[in-house]
Amino acid sequence: MSHADLITLPRLLSRLPRLLVDLPGIVKGLHIGNRSRGANPASLASCVEKAAQDNPQGLALIQGDEQLSYAELDRWSNQLAHYLRDRGLCQGDSVALMFENRFELLACVIACAKLGVVSALINSSQRGRVLAHSIGLAEPRMLLVGEEMLAAYEEVAVDVALPASACLYFADRPTWRDPGEAPAGWMHPAAELHAYPVDAPLLERAVRADDPCFYIYTSGTTGLPKAVVFNHGRFMRGYGAFGFAATRLGREDRMYVSLPFYHATAMVVCWGSVLAGQAALVMVRRFSASRFWDEVQRHQATAFGYVGELCRYLLDQPARPGDADNPIRVMLGNGLRPSIWKAFRQRFAIERVVELYASSEGNIGFTNLLNLDNTVGFSPYPYAIVRYDQEQDAPLRQNGHLQRVARGEVGLLLGKITDKSPFHGYTDARDTQRCVLRDVFEPGDAWFNTGDLMRDLGFRHAQFVDRLGDTFRWKGENVSTTQVEAVLDAIEQVSEAVVYGVEVPNTNGRAGMACLRLGCPADEFDFGVLLTRLRKELPAYAVPLFLRLSAQLETTGTFKHKKAPLKEQAYDLQRCTDPLYAWLPGSDRYVALTPELQANIAAGVYRY
Repeated sequence: MSHADLITLPRLLSRLPRLLVDLPGIVKGLHIGNRSRGANPASLASCVEKAAQDNPQGLALIQGDEQLSYAELDRWSNQLAHYLRDRGLCQGDSVALMFENRFELLACVIACAKLGVVSALINSSQRGRVLAHSIGLAEPRMLLVGEEMLAAYEEVAVDVALPASACLYFADRPTWRDPGEAPAGWMHPAAELHAYPVDAPLLERAVRADDPCFYIYTSGTTGLPKAVVFNHGRFMRGYGAFGFAATRLGREDRMYVSLPFYHATAMVVCWGSVLAGQAALVMVRRFSASRFWDEVQRHQATAFGYVGELCRYLLDQPARPGDADNPIRVMLGNGLRPSIWKAFRQRFAIERVVELYASSEGNIGFTNLLNLDNTVGFSPYPYAIVRYDQEQDAPLRQNGHLQRVARGEVGLLLGKITDKSPFHGYTDARDTQRCVLRDVFEPGDAWFNTGDLMRDLGFRHAQFVDRLGDTFRWKGENVSTTQVEAVLDAIEQVSEAVVYGVEVPNTNGRAGMACLRLGCPADEFDFGVLLTRLRKELPAYAVPLFLRLSAQLETTGTFKHKKAPLKEQAYDLQRCTDPLYAWLPGSDRYVALTPELQANIAAGVYRY
């Protein structure tokens, strides 16, 4: 860490003029957040309805050559809501949504919100057992599937066991004007919507802030995904905080978002900011580093959403003379590492970086309101950064209580659970309780354990350092080591497996590495079958890039694998005497790691 990252009083005072200009928006954002609690009326749908009323002809969504105004989006989602209710969907029910980034996903989310129905935002990269598990967690009354996800669903249809009347199909085209055809046995709503009312459906009870809005899936630390309960009040707080207080978009703005909308960064932070400004969302099917700036120019986007890995990919692209000549004013997201922060801002002439810290399940958030470098910003919520023992894998207690770190030090981030910063948890109460620490500073208090290491920069500002435990972040995704270990353990001749994240030079996050104990000599083990199985059963970002073969895996007295030494040794041939293997970019097999390959990886010859 550079000492320049520490927040000083002169550094804060230098931002005071800008803060005063932004103060009305900050006050409005806080007001929206404060009233979006408990039984107070609050709904994601109200944000869309307000934009449709105030700015009906303003562009709401853009994708390629397709565009929808706010009035068109609201009418479409109203018709879809009436259709769903006509098929038996009731307030409090849940539906599973399986789409890639496309207008239909957002229209379905809005329609469900209008009915008080919970949308389960299924990760479009999930397959097989993991996908079936995620759908099952939501206990959906219906399943809405895009054509692009049909094959993935059909693989698990028997396990999910929903009746044909509950399975709705959307062709991979602009279905609001061209419904296309549905496969035999599937409901086809797009072909029937024209017969339904265009006004909003009436409910027996208004949607409240504490009503669940959607489920967002997180890998957590226990293996299979967990469904995080994300309520309407929390969406509204994001809408207020990021839309009015931080990002401050207007009707002429366009935000380019290539992040997946099954994650909260895109669905809540980016879209919430767009709705607050009644701006346009440029929705991109999937991220492309080579096309990014051309598409920004094409759509004249003035903002974009990011995760840190996205920024590194853009920085890795060959420099072009016009890199700084782009219409972007503000970037909004999380994970921009200090190692590339200033280089990115300078090369692409970014005026404002709204870096944030939050998690789908957490009760604590930080936002870089003051446009300071190398910080996730400020948090108005009660939190603590406490001393953490890496060897014991637990926070340090003295005299029964935890200890706060000093300014400039690193520790575990905790969010205090209060009426104004509640922890809503997961669909499984046991998962919820595992994340709560009690008697932290005084008897009876309760704090959410984020599982993240943060550096205290002073003046209630912090800097993200790393993730703890059985989850690490790679390619902008959280990887559950337990989930990867379960796949490895099912492979013949793999007797034991432990998975962890390791640092790769010039990348963000940590790449997956697996230490294996085999039931046969290494020259008899089929590494080709191993990689094929991993690629089939795991998302691409979760497949380990490095392997280590060990005759014995060290465990604690309670039979937990000791990961700290493995993480420290990583794939360093000088520190590790076990055989090491690497899956190189663009290849289809693991190869034995040599000093030359290791040097090339360190030098960035291979782009992970």
